[in-house]
Amino acid sequence: MSITITDTAAKHVSAHLLSRGKGIGLRLGVKTTGCSGLAYVIEFADKIETDDKIFEDKGIKLIINPKSYAYLKGTELDFGREGLNEGFKFNNPNVKDKCGCGESFNV
Repeated sequence: MSITITDTAAKHVSAHLLSRGKGIGLRLGVKTTGCSGLAYVIEFADKIETDDKIFEDKGIKLIINPKSYAYLKGTELDFGREGLNEGFKFNNPNVKDKCGCGESFNV
């Protein structure tokens, strides 16, 4: 299953990569934390490791390490604004439960 990105998120990432002046895409992952067990990690990627999985959608490279891919397969990355807040949203079909504060999830 692939990892995809919405048009809105792709435009946001493209603009930030351009203003940053370097980078080959976005690295997505998960880390163990929070009350539900896992939290998303997102950062600009400047290099690709040999075991990384790479998905390209709407001109954006989405780079995921194999451990994180098990939790992220089929995910769509979106970007939105709600009131004064803005940020990325992971539409992850693997999520079984989220914590009350929205910071972590489990599969």
